[in-house]
Amino acid sequence: MLQWGLIGEGVLADPPRLLSVRRITAGPVPDDAFNRVAMLVHKLIDAPMGVVCLVDEDRQFLAGQVGVPEPLASAREMPLTHSFSRHVVMAGEMQIVPDVRDDPRMRDNPVIGEIGAIAYVGAPITDPDGLIVGALCAIDQEPRAWTPSEVALIRELAEVCSSEVCLRIARENAEEARTAAEEARTAAEEARTAAEEARTAAEQARTSAEDDRRAAESAHHQLELLAELTESLAATMDVDEAMRRLGDIVTAALADWCVVAVADDPGGTARVSAAHCDPERAADMARLAELAAGSHVDLRAMIVAVRARGRTMRSADGDAEMRSRITDAELAEITARAGFGASLIVPVVSPVRRRALGAILLVNRPERAAFTAAEEWTAAEVGRRAGLAVENSRLYREQRHVAEVLQRSLLTELPVIPGIQLHARYLPAQDGAAVGGDWYDAFAQPDGSVVVAVGDVSGHDIEAAATMGQLRNLVRGDAYGRDEEPGALLTALDQALHGLRVAASATAVLARVRTCWSGYEVGFANAGHPPPLLLLPDGNVQVWWVPPEPLLGLPPRGESRTTSRRFVPAGSTLVLYTDGLVEDREQLLDDGIAGLSAVLRENAGRTGDELCARLLEIAPRRSDDIALLLVRLI
Repeated sequence: MLQWGLIGEGVLADPPRLLSVRRITAGPVPDDAFNRVAMLVHKLIDAPMGVVCLVDEDRQFLAGQVGVPEPLASAREMPLTHSFSRHVVMAGEMQIVPDVRDDPRMRDNPVIGEIGAIAYVGAPITDPDGLIVGALCAIDQEPRAWTPSEVALIRELAEVCSSEVCLRIARENAEEARTAAEEARTAAEEARTAAEEARTAAEQARTSAEDDRRAAESAHHQLELLAELTESLAATMDVDEAMRRLGDIVTAALADWCVVAVADDPGGTARVSAAHCDPERAADMARLAELAAGSHVDLRAMIVAVRARGRTMRSADGDAEMRSRITDAELAEITARAGFGASLIVPVVSPVRRRALGAILLVNRPERAAFTAAEEWTAAEVGRRAGLAVENSRLYREQRHVAEVLQRSLLTELPVIPGIQLHARYLPAQDGAAVGGDWYDAFAQPDGSVVVAVGDVSGHDIEAAATMGQLRNLVRGDAYGRDEEPGALLTALDQALHGLRVAASATAVLARVRTCWSGYEVGFANAGHPPPLLLLPDGNVQVWWVPPEPLLGLPPRGESRTTSRRFVPAGSTLVLYTDGLVEDREQLLDDGIAGLSAVLRENAGRTGDELCARLLEIAPRRSDDIALLLVRLI
């Protein structure tokens, strides 16, 4: 153990490695590019903290971070004693730790107590010489078994960080060489009259500096293109939209036109899109994509070939070599109009499954030069990022499908009750897992009364949905067959939640509807929820405000909840809803309820389904779930 510690300390103090670290950390802090990578880690694997760490001899720099608490987030550095990532540098490989408190190397690290870091996974970030300068890591605040797909994603994003590091060091080297060359040229000019040989040497230095400047500019453009592409692809989970964005970015900076063919499944049918730098060729590109999607077309065969090989194909003279393979007359005519010169085909590779999912054909017009080695490298990076976008889209759809199935299984199928029409809607928040804690319920009692309820468990994720399912079942089990008033039922529900240790915090309205001589009697209890609305037969709207009472799930108060009672004429509609329908950061709750009341008045004559649709149209941008229940009393 002592020998390994000495070796690890030697790695940390290695001068070439430290030189690379200090070149990178000399740039701006915080660093936007590394912040974006940290954000991808935070979003794609749902880790509370994503960090790009650069490890010096005695401290660690946070070149990019999301979720790190203050003051570390602002300081952007910490002592090496607080670093988990130093173990990645010392070990020379990825570190996957479900619980750092069980790891003898890490269990005494101060950040366990300071920021609650419990689970850690970190992948090496390397410089152009392969030296490990730091790590891209994800940190959770509870024990976590990192999945193979999460580990693969961290490793792939670490390679993206390594590419960024290499580009920056190359650019700095080129700038240093250019500066040195300019100084040499100046010195040579001053000594021109003294020595012709010095003038010749200075001219050679100037030429070299120009080459270095072009190399630096090229590296800078490549970095900008890849950063823009990464940010653009990360902003959408739709494959078709991602490929359209890819085509627009690539044809603006790398090639005159391109064709992208990808498939979610390596053996599945490919989606094909095409783009041209000239907007007037848009119709041609649309037709080209349509033809390339057909199994009989030669261009598709070329893309399938590189997809099968999993490596780049480059042609310096596309007009002679590549076009000779196109035998379809219409396709040949379109590619001729587009300009078929030098070409490059790169595979789109899944970073998770390590399989080719498609390919990208890049083409320049004949008057342009062949693709350089640097452009080929950039194109390969484009293919890798496209593969990551396809995988992200696939995983997102799978997770959303699971969430939607779960939500449908938790929502009540409304019963058919004589004399009462029930209509309900549920809409998940626009961000997140398409599942949440909002719910509605309705069921008939043996005595002929009807119990209806709407509630909102805190949060809008799968955990909130699971808690909602427990709460809904407790309401049903406790209320069915009992003739207590809603206030007493909610009081009993509070006691059950507390006694059974159900960790729930929720608002709810519970109501019992009975027939009476004047129409209907509605008794209801409100636990911190927006007030019910009643649309009367004459089009007027009542807002049933009552004195506020605590949310469900809080410690019992030792007193019963209140039941309020209203007498309602036949032909009325009782409207129960959750706060997502009326709350907005830019307006008061009262304003939202007033707007809902206005829509009820304006649409009093519509059917239940039409009225639900009208009410949902006024909802603000959905940062919260919405549950809506209409009870039409005939």
